[in-house]
Amino acid sequence: MDLVRHLECFVAVAEESHFGRAAARLGMAQPPLSQRVQRLERELGVRLFERTSRQVRITEAGTLLLAEAREVLSRTESFLAAARRVRDGETGLLRAALPPDLSGETVAALLADFGDRHAGLELELHELSTAQQLDRLAAHDLDVGVVHHPCDVTGLELGPVLRRELGVLLPAATAAGLDEVPLPALSGRDLILFPRTAAPALYDELLTTCARGGFTPAAVRHGQGASFVQGLVLSSGAVALCPRDAAPSGQGNGEADVVWRPLTGGAPALRHSAAWPKGRGDAAVQAFAEAATHALRTAAGAVPDVPARPLHLRPASEYWL
Repeated sequence: MDLVRHLECFVAVAEESHFGRAAARLGMAQPPLSQRVQRLERELGVRLFERTSRQVRITEAGTLLLAEAREVLSRTESFLAAARRVRDGETGLLRAALPPDLSGETVAALLADFGDRHAGLELELHELSTAQQLDRLAAHDLDVGVVHHPCDVTGLELGPVLRRELGVLLPAATAAGLDEVPLPALSGRDLILFPRTAAPALYDELLTTCARGGFTPAAVRHGQGASFVQGLVLSSGAVALCPRDAAPSGQGNGEADVVWRPLTGGAPALRHSAAWPKGRGDAAVQAFAEAATHALRTAAGAVPDVPARPLHLRPASEYWL
């Protein structure tokens, strides 16, 4: 039995004191209305109305139950309204993640845009590598993220793929007089990269791209924190790859001693897109994906990157072919 619909019939008849008027109010014929009220009486084991050929009068038991019926209907409507808000991304909890390499300005722009779209939605934001995001998306412990390509996108839906060109971080003294740096000019230096476990396919692709451009590092060092990476650049003669928007810009605490320069000669790039499990792209997920895409384009200077041919998954990594 559809209890809510049967209660609506009970309340309508009680308020109209007439089956015909109650049926017209509910937009249904009178016989089905009478049948629903009778079934409700049988289910409850209580007579709700006294019926004669001239009138319908609510019983004492019906009067006692009428307030409860109205309360159930009110709560039902409140529940359905809440469900609509969740469906439309206006309330609830969204679990999202961003990679560590996004600048503070990009993260702030994303959050401001998303907040404007869905002020009533609680956002649980995490800083996670691509590998960590893929694990959590697969386990449904994450609703949406921004991942690096190439990666295994099996079971995922993607937003637009955006490209951020990588430059190089150098000691200021080394970069003096250089407006740009050819990749081969970095030969003999160590390269600082994020740990391979964070994004294995991207790690391999960056090294491959550098080698094709004429730069094979003497050694690869690992680091992610901005201060740690800059310390390695200053003290060990190593270089680090970095997009322009994440380059150091402050003048204090020695940050001016490390500078960013664009690369020439087949420079590597970072490719990003929003990602979420297939079939789970509700309004809130779509709003986050749109906010992330907008922030990457406006605050991080990312540009659309559409491959001429589709992605192909290889045993160790995934390449744009």
